[in-house]
Order: sequence, then C-alpha cells, then structure tokens
Amino acid sequence: MQTGKRVKDPRKQRKKLYSAPAHVRHKLMAAPLSPELVKSRGIKSLPVRKGDTVRVVRGDRKGFEGKISRVDLKNYRLYIEGLTREKVDGTTIFISLHPSKVLIKNLNLDDRWRKSAIERKKQQIDTAREADKEKPAAAEKAKTAKPVEAKVENVEKKLEETVKKPETPKKVSTKKAVAGKPKEDATTKKEKKKVKKKSMKASTGKKKPAEGKSVKEGGA
Repeated sequence: MQTGKRVKDPRKQRKKLYSAPAHVRHKLMAAPLSPELVKSRGIKSLPVRKGDTVRVVRGDRKGFEGKISRVDLKNYRLYIEGLTREKVDGTTIFISLHPSKVLIKNLNLDDRWRKSAIERKKQQIDTAREADKEKPAAAEKAKTAKPVEAKVENVEKKLEETVKKPETPKKVSTKKAVAGKPKEDATTKKEKKKVKKKSMKASTGKKKPAEGKSVKEGGA
C-alpha cells in the first residue's frame, strides 16, 4: 500500500483501510500520550502495545484505566483488562475500543525495538523544530538583505552609465548669455549714434558728376 498519494474517494479510502498490510495497520493503531509522557519522552503519539496502561477518554466507559490485554490489528481494536460487560445469558465479554478513544498513561518498554523507535521519532521531531526555527530567521535575513543589495546594484549601474556616457558641454541659453554681459552706459550709446549719423551725412553730402562733363574742370 502506497501512503504517499492522497485519495478523496470514500470507496477507495475504505478499500485501502481494509486491505492495508501489517506495517501500515500498526501505524494506524497509534494513540496519544499523556502530558507527563509528552514532557519526558518528547513525542505526542505512539502505536499501542500489549502491556501499556491506558485511560478511556471518550464514550460510556470514560475515565476507566487499565492495561491492554490484546490488540486486534485486523479490526483496529484493543481490549483492556477489566473492561467487560454481561450478555443476556450471563456470560461476560471484553469491550473493544478504537485506539483514538484512549490515552496512554504508561509505556511497556520490554522490547528494545520500541525503545529505538521512540528515540528515532524524538530525533525527527527535534530536527523538524530546528528547521521551523531557522525558516523565519532566514526569511528576516533575506528581507533585510534585499534592499541593501538593490541599493548597491543601483549605485553600480549609475557608475557604469557615467563611465560609458561622455560628458557633454552644457548649453547656455542666449538670454542668460546676454544677461551675463555688462550693460553699456547711456553716454557711450549716444556717442555711437552720433558717429553713425555723421558717417551717413558725409556719404550723402558728396555730389555725383553731371552727365557729359568730365570730372576735371578747365579741360579743353
């Protein structure tokens, strides 16, 4: 039976439950441990075993405590010493319970394989807890490291752009250039105007020679 793939169809779920091999049935017969055992052993659940002391947590026999006398893997049931009922004919029979209805109070550790299984399970839980603790720390480091890396990358990009692009001379507007020149005095402007007018008069005052006459006077 492969337990990796989940099945949602109820018919297939029941078929897997009824046709499960022994090692899978053993895992399905797990029951929760008491708070005292959880503190001392470091695990929360364990498959029930003959000789374990359990307490009934749910049902009509709630609160009853006793040792497990028999475990039925075929029907997924367990039987406790002293937990019986009388039939109509007067005979007494044991009452069967599902392992989810009991709480393990004391473990039977006569078998060395069970001891090694408890230690192995404890190590798995400890490693899982350490991994869970490391995850938020790594996430916080990543959050703090990302902005710094982004800033460094932006600075490097800017430096590369400045190195690649040659510096172009800045264009100065004509208005600013004109404004930057020193203003001429009003007297110098007037003097320039006068000089221009005199030059114009001198050019217009020269008379042109009449037609048919030579330029030189008194010529024969």
